Amino acid sequence: MLRLMCITAHPDDEAGGFGGSLRLYRNRGVETSVICLTPGQAATHRGSAKNDSELAEMRRKEFAASCEILGVSEGIVLDYPDGQLYRQDLYRVVCELSSQISRFRTHVLITFGSDGGVTGHPDHSMAGVFASLAFQWAGRTNRYPDQLKDGVTPHRTQKLYQQTADFTLPDRQPIALPPPTTVIDIGDCLEVKVAAFKAHTTQSPLWTLFESHVRPRGKKEMFHLAARVTPEPIVQETDLFQGVEEQN
Repeated sequence: MLRLMCITAHPDDEAGGFGGSLRLYRNRGVETSVICLTPGQAATHRGSAKNDSELAEMRRKEFAASCEILGVSEGIVLDYPDGQLYRQDLYRVVCELSSQISRFRTHVLITFGSDGGVTGHPDHSMAGVFASLAFQWAGRTNRYPDQLKDGVTPHRTQKLYQQTADFTLPDRQPIALPPPTTVIDIGDCLEVKVAAFKAHTTQSPLWTLFESHVRPRGKKEMFHLAARVTPEPIVQETDLFQGVEEQN
C-alpha cells in the first residue's frame, strides 16, 4: 500500500492546508498519516477554554474529529509548545519525526515550506524545516543510530512536497512562496476539506475567512516538489505519487 505522511504545526492545519489531498488519496486507497507538532494551546481563538491546558485538550479532540472526516489512517498530536517551535532543539525534533517516518515507511511527505505558507506563521515555517531535515536524515545510518533496532532500518521517503499557493494574504508579513510544480484537483473533496476545518469548533471565528479564500480559487491544492530520491528534471505534475515505486 502507498503511504502519504503530512507534518503540520497546529490542529486545523491538516484540514486548511492539506485536507483535500489527504481525503483524495485516502479515497484512492493510500494510507495516510498526519503528525501535528503542537496541540495549539496558544491560539488566539479559544472557545470556552479557561486555560492553555483545557484548550490543548479541546483541540486534540477537534483534530481527531477532523482526521476522521478526512479518513486519515493515523493522526498524532505531539506536545511541543505552540508558538515556540523556533525555540526547540532541532536535533531532538527531527529525531522524533525521523522515527515516525521510518515507522510509517512513508512514500511521499507533504509539509510547509520555510516561508510558512500563505499565513507566514513561524510555527508553519519551523514545521517545514524540521520535516525537510527528517525527510533527509531518516534515510541515513549516521543519524539517530539508536533508532535502528528491532527490525527498524533507515527509510528513504521518495518525494518531499511543500505546500504553496498562487496568492498571498493582505496585511501579513511578506513571504516568498515556492513555485507550484504540482496541482492536485481535489474535486468533491473540497466540501470534505471545509467540513474537516469546521470540526475545529474553537476556531469558528475563522470559518468565514477560510471559506472566502478557498472557495473562489477552485477545487485545487498546490505543492512544490522540493526533493526526490531520483534526480530528474522537474515537470508539471497532477499526482503526488507520479513516479513513486510502491515497494519501499
